[in-house]
Amino acid sequence: MSIVTGQPQSTIHFDLNGHDDFSLREMYRRLLLPRMIEEKMLLLLRQGRISKWFSGIGQEAISVGATSALRETDWILPLHRNLGVFTTRNFPLNKLFAQWQGKSDGYTKGRDRSFHFGAPEHRVIGMISHIGSMLGVADGISLAGKLLHDNSITLAFIGDGGTSQGDFHEAVNLAACWDLPVIFMIENNGYALSTPVHEQYRCSQLADKAIGYGIEGITIDGNNVLEVHKIVSRTAKEVRETGRPVIIEAMTFRRRGHEEASGVAYIPKELIEEWERKDPVSTFEHWLIARGVLSDEKMRITREAHAEAIEAGVEHMINAPEPTPVIETELAEVHAPSPAVWNALPHEAGPEFRLVDALVQGLRQGMEHDPSLVFMGQDVAHYGGVFKVTEGLADRFGFDRVRNTPLCEAAVIGAALGLSIRGIPSVVEMQFADFASEGFNQIANNLAKTHYRWGTSINTTIRMPTGGGVAAGPFHSQSIEAWFTHIPGLKVVFPSTPYDAKGLLTSALREPNPVMFFEHKYLYRSRRGPVPEEYYTIPLGQARIAREGSGASIITWGIGVVWGLEVAEVLPEYDLEVIDLRTLIPWDRESVFASVRKTGRALIVHEATLAGGFGGEIGAVIGEHLFDQLDAPVMRCGSLDTPVPFNKGLEDQFMAKNRLHEIVEKLMRY
Repeated sequence: MSIVTGQPQSTIHFDLNGHDDFSLREMYRRLLLPRMIEEKMLLLLRQGRISKWFSGIGQEAISVGATSALRETDWILPLHRNLGVFTTRNFPLNKLFAQWQGKSDGYTKGRDRSFHFGAPEHRVIGMISHIGSMLGVADGISLAGKLLHDNSITLAFIGDGGTSQGDFHEAVNLAACWDLPVIFMIENNGYALSTPVHEQYRCSQLADKAIGYGIEGITIDGNNVLEVHKIVSRTAKEVRETGRPVIIEAMTFRRRGHEEASGVAYIPKELIEEWERKDPVSTFEHWLIARGVLSDEKMRITREAHAEAIEAGVEHMINAPEPTPVIETELAEVHAPSPAVWNALPHEAGPEFRLVDALVQGLRQGMEHDPSLVFMGQDVAHYGGVFKVTEGLADRFGFDRVRNTPLCEAAVIGAALGLSIRGIPSVVEMQFADFASEGFNQIANNLAKTHYRWGTSINTTIRMPTGGGVAAGPFHSQSIEAWFTHIPGLKVVFPSTPYDAKGLLTSALREPNPVMFFEHKYLYRSRRGPVPEEYYTIPLGQARIAREGSGASIITWGIGVVWGLEVAEVLPEYDLEVIDLRTLIPWDRESVFASVRKTGRALIVHEATLAGGFGGEIGAVIGEHLFDQLDAPVMRCGSLDTPVPFNKGLEDQFMAKNRLHEIVEKLMRY
């Protein structure tokens, strides 16, 4: 194995490594195809026939060598410059090219670009623009392989720039802690966008970072396709046997701009010329000719075959139909279809449970009904979670299914996506809802958008202990449901009773869409009610009438339901109706409209701060559709527009409850 540094060698030493003439020619055929595709695309770009291109010219050996070294059942997560992954996995060029131009028969039906898609049928899951995000997904895919005992491994690409992201650290550390069979392939091509590597890190080689995670790190010549193939083959065998992740740093160079519009003015011309002499295609071609493995005739035949396939693909790309914009279709494909209710909804009867007990029972029964369901979170196994919602689950279901995690919300949520791609549902517990900010990108840009982009269902529930009233201060008390109601692709659930908490949770565990499941911490042990002991589900998106009335409608959720019922008891003369939404996305417009038509007055109550709260959305919809049936303006009651204070007196003042009585009086006097 030749070890290279930032200074390229003028020549490449190829070693047969057991290849015969046939396999060498096949490697050449695979190496040449992405180069010829790129040359064609750059020509079309100059002609104005395509809009954008990210070039991997000079880096083909990494993609082709690594992909050729893996089994077809292994999974690969490529980036911009890994066209050779797709061609080596034999993606149909017609469909691949159509994807690049946003045509209707591309992998995302025109909804995303270039390699931003997944193709599970090829065991390839492409990137999102937040490049480090896919490393956590690789962890989940490899964890699924481990749980399924299918002997597969995962190879995830990352660039030198991406190794500075927290996603890189979290994902590599999680893989090391869980002994996951992942190869993290760093393509060190000298620059992130325009920032040279000497301004990005201070270690000698990026592979040196491996020692900090207790795993192996290897640096190789990324322009030598045979070396890449040899090292990845050897590493894949070791990873498959040991289940331990490995970092491979492949030294190469980006000879063109980050994308073509960027140009290369910031790269010294002599450096580009030096790396051109190390071109992975031409050097391999000359070596094969010198050995008599490749002749002019064989080269001509190979190039003509490639050119014919490329021209056919381009012809299809240019003439393929554009997507037909249909609003109903676009909206319908944001979410996967939800399953029917598992069983008939039982009457609300049974022993009295606290809300926390109902959640424990719902989790246990959900895991019993689906033996593949995996639970992940900080301190959820032996300790039982900080609120003891998971106490006893690890003893009952084992530590493969109930998994303690390091403090790495982004990687764990990414892993949940990876599990879903492999068909394994999961639950992720945020220790406090506030900490979801650490994994916000994974939630907003990966979980939420996957089904809309390329049609894969994501069965992941993120449990969110939320809310104030427990003197926990600004970072453990926030009501942040509105962060997520604005993100298409998520479902947002917020129960207020033990009965609903269990039934909605069991539904969420079966839901083929990511669910943000909010659980109010104050209600865990203060809210009691009857809960059937048998397994049942409650459909998402159905509100309930918590109290019937005709004077005004209080529309609310979570602890707001408790406040609404309390104020209705204190002010019986107003005959207030209380609507418990239970689910915020999708919210039950029909039930809300029916109530407001009956009462003529609407008040939306939520614990979240008033500005930007979800109540504003509900109020706007009511005003838009029911304006002529209102006897008073739609009003809102939310908490103060400040962080949540720690001191009890300050917190009480902060809470929406402190102003609810006054606002009800104002509404009814209008």
